[in-house]
Amino acid sequence: MTNYTLSVTKFNTIVRDIFNAEELLHNIKIVGEVFGVSNARGAVYFSLKDEESTLPCISFSASILSDVKEGDQVVVTGSPNFYVKGGRFNFIVSKVEPYGQGVLFQRFLELKEKLEKEGLFDVAHKKPIPKTIKRIGVVTSRDGAVIQDIKNVTWRRNPAIDIVLYHTKVQGKDAEIEIAQGINFFSEYDGVDVVIVARGGGSLEDLSAYNTEVVARATYACQKPIISAVGHETDFTIIDFVSDMRAPTPSAAAELISRDTSGLTVSLKRDVVRLSRLLENFIADKNLQFQGTKNILMDLMETYVTDRKQHLQKLTQNISSKLNTFLIEKDYDLKLKISALSKHNPLDILRLGYAKIEQQGKTIGKLKNLNLSLPIEINFVDGQIDIVADKKKP
Repeated sequence: MTNYTLSVTKFNTIVRDIFNAEELLHNIKIVGEVFGVSNARGAVYFSLKDEESTLPCISFSASILSDVKEGDQVVVTGSPNFYVKGGRFNFIVSKVEPYGQGVLFQRFLELKEKLEKEGLFDVAHKKPIPKTIKRIGVVTSRDGAVIQDIKNVTWRRNPAIDIVLYHTKVQGKDAEIEIAQGINFFSEYDGVDVVIVARGGGSLEDLSAYNTEVVARATYACQKPIISAVGHETDFTIIDFVSDMRAPTPSAAAELISRDTSGLTVSLKRDVVRLSRLLENFIADKNLQFQGTKNILMDLMETYVTDRKQHLQKLTQNISSKLNTFLIEKDYDLKLKISALSKHNPLDILRLGYAKIEQQGKTIGKLKNLNLSLPIEINFVDGQIDIVADKKKP
């Protein structure tokens, strides 16, 4: 091994030449988060970082960073440089773009133009949001804050509304497939009145699943009204243009579909009080009418009863008079008949000295009917004797 000693300048020069000679390192793109921005002598110094490393950067054109602030994800274009005198490494930046804004934004514009030409954004195809909503379907992640915000706002305003969650990814691989499947599920699910597709804010790349054709066409084909609530108020996605209504935030979507029942409760109480008073007045009026009608009926009844009573008395007197006359007449007739009967009373005849002849309980009125072989019964007014005759004398 050769024992070779280099000066600092020589070593730094070799390192610089290595960087300069490597064509693959010229005009490359690097993505990272901006931090530590500062200006000095017409140059802008900042660093890019990711989860594990940092990269010092410098730009000699301050204007390319005019719209960039710390914390932004950007893509920088440039080349590495090793400053020999200071022994410092820097990445010389010639261009700065928001991360994802390039290709993703171009795809967004192309898809938006395509779907708009097909009529997916037409107002005529948009379904009205029902005035009365009993159950909502939500397509979002069960793990994020979005579903909690929707539940909190909805149930604070109207606890009677049911919420059905279809859990999906909101970004990453195949997120758009899961979101479209959730929309298709609620399209055929009769249990919900409206569907909310929601997620929180983020970069254009974070929201890319909602800028896909599969989600747009599922939204357009959905049989239920759809409210898009993706990102913040300043974020716009393809689903916002296709959906039946756009809400600036998930919480705003919950407010749009949940009628505040606190105001309804106050209004209902006010209506109940008003109806109670109306009912009390109605009952009082009807009670007065009833009492008046009752008094009239009582008077009529008393008059009727008095008239009937008087009529009954007259009728009774008339019947009594006729009955007395009838009885007197019948009594007189009876006495005449008794008198007539008395004249034919056998006992009265017997009292005159006559007797009644019988044999075996049969009256013997003629001699020829007398049987001498049988006892003869002679009945007097005061008794009876039995005799036996031995001959007849005509």
